[in-house]
Amino acid sequence: MSKDFILPDIGEGIVECEVVEWLVKEGDEIKEDQPICDVMTDKALVQIPAVSDGIVSKIYYQKGEIAKVHEPLFALSSSTEGNVENSPTQAVTDQILDRSPVKDTPLSTGGMQLQIEDFLLPDIGEGIVECEVVEWLVAEGDDVKEDQAICDVMTDKALVQIPAKSDGKIEKLYYEKGEIAKVHEPLFALSVVTQQNTTAKAKRQADVSKVEKVETASVQSTENQQSVESSARKKAVASPAVRRLAREMNIDITQVKGSGEKGRVFKDDLRNHNSQTVNIESQASKPVSQASVNTTAQNDSSNKVDHVEPIKGVKAAMANAMQASVSTIPHFTYTDEIDLTELYEIRKQLKPQYEEQGIKLTMMSFFIKALSLALKEFPIMNSTPNAECTELTYLSEHNIGMAVDSKVGLLVPNVKSCQNKSIKHIAQEVAEITNQARAGRLMPEQMKGGTITISNIGAIGGISATPIINKPEVAIVALGKLQELPRFNAEGSVEARRIMTVSWSGDHRIIDGGTIARFNNLWCSYLQNPSSMLMNLV
Repeated sequence: MSKDFILPDIGEGIVECEVVEWLVKEGDEIKEDQPICDVMTDKALVQIPAVSDGIVSKIYYQKGEIAKVHEPLFALSSSTEGNVENSPTQAVTDQILDRSPVKDTPLSTGGMQLQIEDFLLPDIGEGIVECEVVEWLVAEGDDVKEDQAICDVMTDKALVQIPAKSDGKIEKLYYEKGEIAKVHEPLFALSVVTQQNTTAKAKRQADVSKVEKVETASVQSTENQQSVESSARKKAVASPAVRRLAREMNIDITQVKGSGEKGRVFKDDLRNHNSQTVNIESQASKPVSQASVNTTAQNDSSNKVDHVEPIKGVKAAMANAMQASVSTIPHFTYTDEIDLTELYEIRKQLKPQYEEQGIKLTMMSFFIKALSLALKEFPIMNSTPNAECTELTYLSEHNIGMAVDSKVGLLVPNVKSCQNKSIKHIAQEVAEITNQARAGRLMPEQMKGGTITISNIGAIGGISATPIINKPEVAIVALGKLQELPRFNAEGSVEARRIMTVSWSGDHRIIDGGTIARFNNLWCSYLQNPSSMLMNLV
């Protein structure tokens, strides 16, 4: 006796999915947890496993059709029942329900076959729906191994490397370098070797012979089959989201030429089809003289077209973050000078010792540790308000961010728990994080949870700045370049000192000028007199 397998919930809010690939055929004997088919939702590719051992007695949907959640997907009979002969009437019914022609079913003698599979771009970060293709590490025609790096993609937050999920050969790269790829849509096509099965062929041949024995039913079956085949030939291969968009745009999706593998239709295909239709109608309605005038005008201005490029990736994320900050936070700026002569000499003495341990000792390590020590005395500088600014949370962790000018744009990773780390430990992390940021290899976790930020604009040039607060933090400091300037000493004599200008921006809803001035004085005292840090160092 057959029992229907009901398609379970496969994601929040998912009510239907597309059958992408059947991994078994009718008549196949399967085991519990064996993958049965791949289905595509609006969000991901999901593999459906068997819930028990048995024989696949019926497949209710063909490849490319839309299956409904909580409705039968396939029928499974117990393997102990054996193969019971169907009646002629049942054979006719089965033949009608079989939506694809018999001759189109892949047949084999149990050998190997080459199958081309689309690699769907997986989830690469919370809330990430698209990314920019930064670099292809392979080319079409290359043989690749499982877990081999295929390409680098840039999200709003980090550079991510995409690996191959299996051995195979690159058949198609769907995006050029610099183009925007969509999550859960094909990124590249990979040809892989798979094992065929002959069970389906035997069952189908048996069904056909049964149908031929019932002449009247056979004629009716053939007519229905031809009707279904005709419909199947016109059926477009597209995901539920694409079909929904086609309905909203009032487009007959069967008339759209798909750009994907096997004619798969994507959202861009719908938009291109729609724009082409509009252009054709528009051109048809134009007088010939008007078209001639337009052509002349275009030729005259061909060398005067402005260059336009989209703001995307990290730049788009920065633009949104900066706009949100300046539009909701009342900024005020406070500027001061720091005499770093003593700190410069101490670093110069310690640098060779750190290098012997493989550690690059930078001034940033001292800035971060001194800032953490000052935060202990001024916890309000390490706080964050809620969206309505009716509550203030004092943060126990000192996660101090560093603005890094990377090849992909401005990134702000942070050193976690600086209150518990020594200068040596901080120096190690600063070097690692900086190298990762400049290469665009930061993980999203490294840029989350910051509590206060340092921007070292002086490393590039410039004395002062008006930095924008990294919301929801309440303060940020910009470091100017280190200059050797003349200054009066205690005896009134002029001497060369190493001076740096620091520029603070504060959230005036939370902190006032007096607070940030006193906080800055304490921070500067640690840096100007490094020995004062010894009492508080971890």
